[in-house]
Amino acid sequence: MLEVAVAAALFLGVVAYALFGGADFGSGLYDLTAGGTRRGAELRTLIEHSIGPVWEANHVWLIYVLVMWWTGFPASFASAMSTLTLPMLLALLGIVLRGAAFAFRKFAPTVGQARLYGAVFAGASLITPFFLGTVAGAVASGRVPATGRGDLWSSWLNPTSVLGGVIAVGACTFLAGVFLTADAHRAGHDALSASMRRRTIGVGIVTGGVVFAALVPIARDAPTLVDGLTGRAAPLIVLSGLSGTATLALLVNRRLGQARVAAVVAVAAVIAGWGVGQYPWMLVDEVTIADAAGAEATLAALLVVVGLAGVLVLPPLVYLFQLTQTEQWTKH
Repeated sequence: MLEVAVAAALFLGVVAYALFGGADFGSGLYDLTAGGTRRGAELRTLIEHSIGPVWEANHVWLIYVLVMWWTGFPASFASAMSTLTLPMLLALLGIVLRGAAFAFRKFAPTVGQARLYGAVFAGASLITPFFLGTVAGAVASGRVPATGRGDLWSSWLNPTSVLGGVIAVGACTFLAGVFLTADAHRAGHDALSASMRRRTIGVGIVTGGVVFAALVPIARDAPTLVDGLTGRAAPLIVLSGLSGTATLALLVNRRLGQARVAAVVAVAAVIAGWGVGQYPWMLVDEVTIADAAGAEATLAALLVVVGLAGVLVLPPLVYLFQLTQTEQWTKH
């Protein structure tokens, strides 16, 4: 069962990227709608403070996922990357533009240039989770062949992929809103925290509505996935729904620390539910995890590397996040 262990380790990276990277990407919508230079300065400063120390580190999870997939399940990786070249390139373009704009905005010599970089940062923050969501939808709906290249357009321009992209953006925005609300409150910016709390509740309600509305078209378009979601993965989906509802209730009652935990559980549970619902497929309806796996020696080596990474990489990341949480932000 080496291949299942490697697939599980790979999917843990997907969950980690969805949580940590997702919280960063989701800040883009709030940055975009913060208001003019003066009115939006406080929120944009909060966003910069919250994601500035960790936004680059979060992409280690994407690298981890791609390397694990490429090394452990090479044929399925080749097929997915050749079929989904366009959304993957657009997602990566978003990552590059977002990082560059985030860095350049801080040192922009004029207000106009700062606004331009801010718009690029916000827009790229939205397109990356969208296109990564379309990739997940393509795999989950069985549109990536076991070998060779599938259709370059219909593979990701379909109901499951598009709805997956929209839900990814909504989930990232909701998660970011919960974190930013708590950060503003902890720093003593009560008015900003109250404003973010109201906006986050609205985003959560809209995202929940989109999820429920998407159930019917996804059930028609991706029956194998839906069978798994309503079967073995049902407890995780229920947990996600309950946690999302609890997050909204905790926000309403201003219990912001607990809301952060509930939001993390909600997003982690729905991502894990996707993985459990898709099992035992690597590419749904095309190739199973067992059939897609590489050589046993390679799989064993990957698990050793994962163990070493857990010892060498995770503690510094945890320490970095602790530093960002204890650091104080004050209004200038």
